Amino acid sequence: MGVLKKISVIAFAVLMNIYSYAEAKTIEFSADAVITVPRQPIREMKLFVGEKAVRREMSVNGQNFIEIVSTDGGRSLLINEDMKSYRETKYSVQNDMKESNTPCDQIANAVCEKLGEEAIDGYTTEKWQIISDGRSGKLRTLHWIDVKRKLALREFFPDGSVAELKMLGTEKINGRNTEKWQRTMSRPDGQSVKSYQWYDTGLKIAIREELPGGYVRELKNIKISSQPGKLFSLPEGFTKIEGQNAVPAANPVTRWQ
Repeated sequence: MGVLKKISVIAFAVLMNIYSYAEAKTIEFSADAVITVPRQPIREMKLFVGEKAVRREMSVNGQNFIEIVSTDGGRSLLINEDMKSYRETKYSVQNDMKESNTPCDQIANAVCEKLGEEAIDGYTTEKWQIISDGRSGKLRTLHWIDVKRKLALREFFPDGSVAELKMLGTEKINGRNTEKWQRTMSRPDGQSVKSYQWYDTGLKIAIREELPGGYVRELKNIKISSQPGKLFSLPEGFTKIEGQNAVPAANPVTRWQ
């Protein structure tokens, strides 16, 4: 999966589940990422997406941080600009940022089985069974993933919940052409929860999400262009810190899915 699609899962971290994998070559761009949480100050960060890395710039507790996630080196850097220090984290390329052919390449300790292809609302989907480790044993889920967009149009979960994604139409958001999708999560007790996402047809990611409770996450001021390689390199003169010392009490690495 391209780093662009992966960062959509990292940067917009909550409703996406395992819908994205095996994306085409990354489209490089920069943008302002904005998170709106009810009764809290609006949070913003700068986002730079390169061919093989992603950079995020943010301010937390009055300090300036940079996070650089690499796709080819299997590492991330969390840089404290004020303290001139950084923390390095190594991760498994297989389960994080490699190009993938199945949804399981994003899920640790999981096994994927493609069960075939089915049409849902006129869209061709691949039906996947995923078996993963849970607290009480193995968990089995089913996912129907749109071949073109890599969106999960239907999902079955072990507790009996069902999620369905429906396209409501097209809209222009922040100057970008998007498709508006509604995701409905239906629970066994009859209750349901709806959320919305605006899928950018050029970037092939969701650039806006509205979640239950008034949470909104979106990308603004999107500028498509090649990103300078120096953006994704460690600045000179910074000291490596082991453990959590480079991270403030409020972790700046916002996993906003």
